[in-house]
Amino acid sequence: MAHFIVAGAQGGKTQGAAAPNRLEIRDLIKNREQFSLYIQALRAMYATPQHDSLSHFALGGIHGLPYAPWEHAGSDQTIEGERWGGYCTHSTVLFPTWHRPYIALYEQVIQRHAIDIAKTYHTDQQRWVTAAQNLRAPYWDWASNSVPPNEVISLQNVNIITPDGKTTPVENPLYQYTFHPVDPSFPDPYSSWRTTVRYPNRSGITDPRGLRNDLESLQGDLTESAYRLLFNVDTWPDLSNDTPDNDSATANSLEALHNRIHIIVAGHMVSPDVAGFDPIFFLHHCNVDRLLSLWSGLHPGVWVTSGPAKRGTFTVTPTDTIGTDTPLTPFWNSQTGFWASSGTKSTVGLHYTYPEFNNVNSNDPGAVQRAIANWVENHYGSGRFSRSSTGPEASLLAASDAGAAAVAEAPEAQAAVSVAAAPQAHATGPIAAAASAIKSAAEDIAQHIHHHPSHPHPPGYGGHGGTIHDWSARIHAKKYEIGRGYLVLIFLGAVPDDCEQWRTCASFVGAHVSFANASADKCGNCREQAELVVEGFVHLNQAIAKCSGLSSYEPEVVAPYLKENLHWRVQSTDRSVIELEKLPSLEVTAVSNTLSREPGAVLPTVGEPFHHHHITFGRLGGSRRAPA
Repeated sequence: MAHFIVAGAQGGKTQGAAAPNRLEIRDLIKNREQFSLYIQALRAMYATPQHDSLSHFALGGIHGLPYAPWEHAGSDQTIEGERWGGYCTHSTVLFPTWHRPYIALYEQVIQRHAIDIAKTYHTDQQRWVTAAQNLRAPYWDWASNSVPPNEVISLQNVNIITPDGKTTPVENPLYQYTFHPVDPSFPDPYSSWRTTVRYPNRSGITDPRGLRNDLESLQGDLTESAYRLLFNVDTWPDLSNDTPDNDSATANSLEALHNRIHIIVAGHMVSPDVAGFDPIFFLHHCNVDRLLSLWSGLHPGVWVTSGPAKRGTFTVTPTDTIGTDTPLTPFWNSQTGFWASSGTKSTVGLHYTYPEFNNVNSNDPGAVQRAIANWVENHYGSGRFSRSSTGPEASLLAASDAGAAAVAEAPEAQAAVSVAAAPQAHATGPIAAAASAIKSAAEDIAQHIHHHPSHPHPPGYGGHGGTIHDWSARIHAKKYEIGRGYLVLIFLGAVPDDCEQWRTCASFVGAHVSFANASADKCGNCREQAELVVEGFVHLNQAIAKCSGLSSYEPEVVAPYLKENLHWRVQSTDRSVIELEKLPSLEVTAVSNTLSREPGAVLPTVGEPFHHHHITFGRLGGSRRAPA
């Protein structure tokens, strides 16, 4: 029995790239030939009977329901009772790499349709065929712009150039997919929705305005989290999935960051078992794959490590140890075998690249690292940690520098504390401010030395003699505790009484989410993994700079502020309130670590995290560890 081989899209070229570029969706829209072919290719996939293995329905169903074998992968096994039947490897070390051939498969089918359609154009046919050969699946860079263009989020019709050469309005396949029919395996409410839905209102209808507002409110959180992920995370376990590896993490994993988009988009996207049917799923996951590529460029030589299978999949049992050679079912790379993570490190093997790697010598890891670091700093960092920056954090960074620089040459922290305690510290004006900064930085150094005697205070960030104290709210909670997905919202300041205002109020900082099945209570494997804890971070520095009025990020200054102003609430994916008592596993802890950069270094040095348990200890959902 022949299987469909996942080989990726074929042909085409991008100047300065080893393979054709995937484009950001906004850039693809500007390319009228490719966009016209892309829209028509999606429509052709949608029109394919759902039982066909290359239909949109069948490809989306690989991710979850209807829990049927795809291309006979694992068809010799049986799904026992309520055992988890999907192939997806959420919450494991294979999460990033499993999705790579998945998106390549979808891309391959899109291009096949696009080439067939291009050959029907009446004039300048070769130009259209070339456009089809260059066509790759687009990505939505939500870290740069959290709100997708209207062609994705609100337009039910789009204008394209059709084979007769005319500009013609057609039904927009990016807006929604219409089931034909709704599969009987779908749970409520999906069983009653004839189309995919995003951010549904009470009538189950997509609400583009509400979705836009929520995505806009998360822009800072998404950008900051992407920046920290790329620069702060340097091990595969911390990168790959949302389960805590140890207490050393200082930023979100790729999976935890990806989860936020699923939950905020809502509708079908909130549940892994039906998320793959929404066309925005593939725009989103293409960007997740791009972030994996950027991270790999910044951290050469780091790739998949072994780990537990957690809840397991249709072809992987929960007791398995998985790793770089584990088959990424159901993605065949030959008639007898499957792709494995070991074969997916380079995207060129699947015939695509991303624009950030254009005109960079891929055979020189140092050159790649420098090029990607510059891109990330300029696009996601916006000079935030440059001492010449003018953003809301500039004054706090300058104060941190003043204190750290004053003590940089002191033989030990106590000497600097003595300087700061001198009579001039009681003066007013600039002298008092400088003395206060010196004292704050010195006391922090003393605390750091006390807790980490083998780790000296990091050298000056960017060569300016200082460090950045990076503050986060770390959230731990059981993934399946309430039987469905949920959000833990983090605030700095007063929380409105009206939960409808939570995600858009001035004090809202960001959210950690649990991306759990809508029918988790009916999933045997989900129940078996009831104790599975997931981890997420909401970074606080920008909010502290914007809201606090403080003059420094130093712990002596920030900790009292957070103790008074750090708050959290929990919501279900339908935006209803979940009382904290119903999520007893929740633990929110304030964490800080130092970021520094050696002169000439490409990446910052990340200090060990310090957990300030006293800030949230004794509060419902706060730290359970009594302060030392």
